[in-house]
Amino acid sequence: MIAAAKSRAFLALGGNLGNPHQAFVTARRSLADHPLIELLQASSLYRTPAIGGPSGQPDYLNAVLEIATSLAAAELLELCLQLETAAGRTRGVRWAARALDIDLLFFDNSTHNTASLTLPHPLLHQRHFVLLPLVEIAADLQHPHCGCSVSCLLDRLPAAEGIIRLPEKWIDHD
Repeated sequence: MIAAAKSRAFLALGGNLGNPHQAFVTARRSLADHPLIELLQASSLYRTPAIGGPSGQPDYLNAVLEIATSLAAAELLELCLQLETAAGRTRGVRWAARALDIDLLFFDNSTHNTASLTLPHPLLHQRHFVLLPLVEIAADLQHPHCGCSVSCLLDRLPAAEGIIRLPEKWIDHD
């Protein structure tokens, strides 16, 4: 039997309702336990002020995971949506507070643009809270549209304000 080829993907996790730290741990375990996913790396946790959306939101917790998977991009997106729902995510107001958000940032070097999935993530080059943890684990990762590394994209942004890299651990080593 020939094993399915694995794709390299990066997922951004965010949350600011309930216990985002626990939601991240649970999502990470679910991904790592999936038979078609291998967890490769995880960034540190970052505390980030809410940007956009309704005012008065609590700070977000953010992180990035690198995985290898034999799932297709659309299947991985569907799994991420299921994990969000299991964590209590409800959708309503755009950019409102949420228990868990999982964005598919990159899937190999592929580009994709449909109503349900855009790859690479269309806003990642504008977001410190995505680029800081992504650069931590994959600074040389090339953006197929921008023609430069994610580290270069971060350097193009103004200095980050209010984002704190947290010392606490969120990856268990079982």
